[in-house]
Amino acid sequence: MKNLGVVMDNRLSLSKNIAVVSRACRFFLYNIRRIHPFLTTYSTQLLVQAMVLSRMDYCNSLLAGLPASAIRPLQLIQNAAAHLVFNLPRHSHVTPLLTTLHWLTVIARIKFKTLVLAYQAVKGSAPTYLLKIFKPYTPARPLRSATSGHLAPPPLRTCASRSRLLSVLAP
Repeated sequence: MKNLGVVMDNRLSLSKNIAVVSRACRFFLYNIRRIHPFLTTYSTQLLVQAMVLSRMDYCNSLLAGLPASAIRPLQLIQNAAAHLVFNLPRHSHVTPLLTTLHWLTVIARIKFKTLVLAYQAVKGSAPTYLLKIFKPYTPARPLRSATSGHLAPPPLRTCASRSRLLSVLAP
């Protein structure tokens, strides 16, 4: 089943979607590598961001709460993209490259997107269906943290069975 460009499976593990996105990104990286000798570092970076990272970021908030082993193929794609931009071999260390490019890791990108959605919902600029999900934290007695803007976590029985819900992850 395919909804809005995301391939879903019966267990909602999104493994098929990750495989499809990884395959498409590898194809783009292969083609960019072929024309890399004719590009500058900056133009290669822009091309990778437009063709590869944008495809990886599309609906990546659905991947929130998945184990790191499921997201690893996307991280490997991002590492290969950083190596391609700087024309370095595979075994070179990738963290300084990601820092230089100002790219967050895939897991950090997913968390960032989730938190942006929560921030927009709290500030009122998100769609109405997101506004209903989040409840502001109100302590039982007057505390200084009452005005801190924290969100109230849902009840524990909800957290145990639905740990990938936006209302559970954002607070």
